[in-house]
Amino acid sequence: MSETIIGVWGIVVLFVCLALRIPVGMSLLLVGFGGIWVIDDSRSAIATLSSETYSSVSSYSMSVIPLFVLMGNIAGAAGYSQRLYDAAHNWIGHLRGGLSSATIVGCAAFAAVSGSSVATAVTIGKVALPEMKRFGYADGLATGSVAAGGTLGILIPPSTGFVLYAILTEESIGKLFIAGIIPGLLLTLLFIAVIFITTSLKPSEGPAGPRTNWKQKAGASFNAMPLVSVILVSIGGIYLGVFTPVEAAGVGSFMVAVMALVSRSITWKDFGPILGETVSMTAMLYLIVIGAHVFGPFLALTHIPETLGTALEGTGLGPYSTLFLILIGYIILGMFFDGLAMLVVTLPIVFPIITTLGFDPIWFGVIAVIVIEMGLITPPVGLNVFVVKAVAEKVPMATIFRGVFPFWIAMAVCLLLLVAIPQLALFLPAQMAQ
Repeated sequence: MSETIIGVWGIVVLFVCLALRIPVGMSLLLVGFGGIWVIDDSRSAIATLSSETYSSVSSYSMSVIPLFVLMGNIAGAAGYSQRLYDAAHNWIGHLRGGLSSATIVGCAAFAAVSGSSVATAVTIGKVALPEMKRFGYADGLATGSVAAGGTLGILIPPSTGFVLYAILTEESIGKLFIAGIIPGLLLTLLFIAVIFITTSLKPSEGPAGPRTNWKQKAGASFNAMPLVSVILVSIGGIYLGVFTPVEAAGVGSFMVAVMALVSRSITWKDFGPILGETVSMTAMLYLIVIGAHVFGPFLALTHIPETLGTALEGTGLGPYSTLFLILIGYIILGMFFDGLAMLVVTLPIVFPIITTLGFDPIWFGVIAVIVIEMGLITPPVGLNVFVVKAVAEKVPMATIFRGVFPFWIAMAVCLLLLVAIPQLALFLPAQMAQ
């Protein structure tokens, strides 16, 4: 049996493992280790496992993961998500569909400290869904805005998706974070446009909420300032070159912890569950990285990336036609597999093709993360949809999927704009480099 055939079987086994809900990291680890053993021998497999495990986990850049996860967990436990939503609610809640728009804005703001789509959807959903239900919002618009808004968690920096992409491709985490800012804001505006169009066509979908006076607006904005200041310091520090991403994560975590303790939003006793959740999430992400670093050498031995690259070159398709095929493949895979799993499985194959075609790797990182976002709300898997379903138990799954469809279209529009105008992602990193 040739090495390429072994590689194909390995990928099939990997997808079977993922379909059986075996953890992503463990699936990658098992297939990579087993594949190297079959192609080479047990000594090579054991040597790869030990060396890649140590080198990946001991990498300095990996420390950004637990620090940003900790920052998001403290912010969520301290109730800062409620403050962000209240501020947005006070400013735009009186508009038609205003509560849904406030949900999107709240998700975008909380995404800037959480780095997780699931955490963003759960945290903001618990706050926003009861409010939208109280004011008579349609279930589809209410749940759809939470599920779609939650996806901003892996696009607006800090982002676990960008961190994994950077580690797997050896690109700059800081540049990827900064590259996600304009696309993240663009997608936020497109989501709000979807809500405006929906409520203009069907006003009953999102009735206007009560008006607030300037004093209430100012008070809500003041309450949200602690978390906004953390966002400005951490992300602004990276952009200005004051902090590395790891240092920014440390500073941000420290600031959130001090503010939460001083304001008595949390107590020292609350740190036990917070740290436990942080360790659990970090371990999961570390296992994915370890698995990806073992799976990568296995793919290299199978020569599948080179074979695919040669095959695509032989088709005579241009760079953008090839990119289109890759994106369609990502969207199809996103219908069945978790986004991070899809990223770590496909990057060893796709990334060499992308760089050969001459596309900027930072730009493609943003593109890849947006496609992953689309998978988070695409049936039948749609992880964020299941998360929202857990919060809104009485809303049928079909209603939530119908609700997120217009937002999926907005993501596709954002994707097309980024392909047509790469500077939307590359402008800020270029300024940062200067």
